[in-house]
Amino acid sequence: MIDLNLLLLFRAVAEEANFRAAADRLGVTRSAVSQGIRRLEDSLGVALVLRTTRSVRLTEAGAELQAALARPLTEILGALDSLGAEDCPRGLLRIAVTSIAEPFLSGPLIARFAEAHPRITLDIRVTDAEFDIVAAGFDAGVRLGEVIEQDMIAVPVGGPQREAVVASPSYLAARGVPAHPRDLVHHRCIGWRPAPNTAPYRWEFAEDGRPFDVAVAPQICTNDLRLMLRTALSGGGITFAPIQTLQPHLDRGALVSLLEDFLPSFPGFFLYFPQRRNMAPKLRALVAHVRGSR
Repeated sequence: MIDLNLLLLFRAVAEEANFRAAADRLGVTRSAVSQGIRRLEDSLGVALVLRTTRSVRLTEAGAELQAALARPLTEILGALDSLGAEDCPRGLLRIAVTSIAEPFLSGPLIARFAEAHPRITLDIRVTDAEFDIVAAGFDAGVRLGEVIEQDMIAVPVGGPQREAVVASPSYLAARGVPAHPRDLVHHRCIGWRPAPNTAPYRWEFAEDGRPFDVAVAPQICTNDLRLMLRTALSGGGITFAPIQTLQPHLDRGALVSLLEDFLPSFPGFFLYFPQRRNMAPKLRALVAHVRGSR
């Protein structure tokens, strides 16, 4: 018989790729994690992880075990959380959220949920990486609807969204105001790139009901929305981001909105999660809260 706790420990190591990070997540010592992995490997008779002084990575057998365990472990933990939890949902709720999901990350929605459900612990990972949330051990995610897998259940968060193109008054005074999105190729742009091995995000527009995009070739590129905003506020160029993130700076005149006629609204962000026969009460509570907050 394999101790279920060892499988949970293995999952933490696989997801964190680091013994110390896994230990911090589980609230145990690093040596306990190392010894637990060794016991699991001895029980199975196969090496699951390759250890170096700097990192931990899965062997082929370890990767196969991680993939095989992802859904069953989530179902088991959900079933355990469900026992006696209908009246007072409890347990750890892990959510992966894109960094641009301002309706979810702005604060009030999370604060009100924590107040309403004191026995639920929220573990929110802000990441723009695309991955299988079930395989990674998350209960749910928050992303733009267009990138969510078709087999997921999706609940709107915050309603329709709109992107905005903005720059500081000082930049526009020095470089001029673009009249059409294609004029952006003649300006210094501040772009977003989710990962080093991906192309910068193409800025999307519409004209006469027809969508089109512009490859602006940004001079400044980052995966940090805050850096994009700060650079634009400092006169560093024109940037493109969800309007909810930019609105306070537009309201006080620190940024100027551009090309508004070419920027229609779109469905926005969704809380998404896999279809399950018996949804864990902690996740059901979050879904109800999101629906009630719209």
